[in-house]
Amino acid sequence: MATVSERLGVDPERLWGGTVLALLVGLVGGSLLLPRIVYDNFIWHYFWGPVQADANSAVCAVREGGTTQYLSSSSACAAAPEPVAYPGYTLVSEVGYIVVLLLALIGIVFLLRRLDIGTDREFFFALFPFMLFGGALRVVEDANDAPGAETLITYPLNTLVISPVIYVTVFAITLGAVVASVALDRNGVIDDYAKLLFAFGTVALLATLGYLVALAATGSKGVTFYPQVVTVILLGATLSAAATWWLIERFAPEINRGTGRIGFVIIWGHAVDGVANVIGLDFMTALGAGRNLVPKHPVNQAIVDFTAATLPPSILAVTGDAWPFLLVKLLAATFVVWVFEEEIFEESPRYTMLLLIAILAVGLGPGTRDMLRATFGV
Repeated sequence: MATVSERLGVDPERLWGGTVLALLVGLVGGSLLLPRIVYDNFIWHYFWGPVQADANSAVCAVREGGTTQYLSSSSACAAAPEPVAYPGYTLVSEVGYIVVLLLALIGIVFLLRRLDIGTDREFFFALFPFMLFGGALRVVEDANDAPGAETLITYPLNTLVISPVIYVTVFAITLGAVVASVALDRNGVIDDYAKLLFAFGTVALLATLGYLVALAATGSKGVTFYPQVVTVILLGATLSAAATWWLIERFAPEINRGTGRIGFVIIWGHAVDGVANVIGLDFMTALGAGRNLVPKHPVNQAIVDFTAATLPPSILAVTGDAWPFLLVKLLAATFVVWVFEEEIFEESPRYTMLLLIAILAVGLGPGTRDMLRATFGV
């Protein structure tokens, strides 16, 4: 089947660039010519307004006469004239972010082609610390939103660590590290861009962890440090992933024939997410690490609610109600590893690597966040 660019007789990169440019011209031009309609009632209402409301710890933000007001009362928000923006996502914003994500992924493919990278497995492992870094940076946001007398990061700087802008922040840092690493490699400064890229991600991760440790040391915003929590989570995730890996190698080695070591990393990353939820939601008090946390994701909450409604209280008192989430994560990760056969790597190595990176990120990123939330009590 012919692609859109082939049917139009246009170079794919030119078509992508033209699409992005047309969207930018439409949004910027519309905001200048029709600010009330395009900017206030669309861009601000669904995208920037929720971020501003969240960044200013407001119940909602109201846009009127070209200025923004922040309200702290639900009744005042309900009575305010539109556009009114609340923290969080809407159906319109989610569709918009999906479009942006798709355009970004296509652009990344073109960039990797230009740089002639992304087909080898070293690229996957080089980006591993950036996934941990993204989850750790989300915990900085959680700490900043925690109740306390002082604000750690003030507006507008705090918008950089508020969802969804935080994803742009992590993406920009990662992209900058990729381009810098490849440039230094091509200019003969270093011998292997992947090693430097891994080092960039490690430095970003350590800097973020250092900031959280400093908050715990000073007691800022009630941030504490529970070393027993991170130890149990990492140990539990490693044992769970190792047991799953042993079962695969023992009874169905064809599952991991295509991915190799990448398969174990993916299973381990999703195991971190599963174990972090089990410990954080059910066993914080048992570990002497303060109160149990509450789910941050709808899927987690749905599994917890289902388990609580299904099992008798006597069993829940021992097992907790989050443990099925770990089983779901391990089964899902194993299924994904099975899907990636050797032929896929041979036919489309660059797309395959990007998909594997994304699959690991959607497990290890939230898992790192949940693990560090429990570890630092936020």
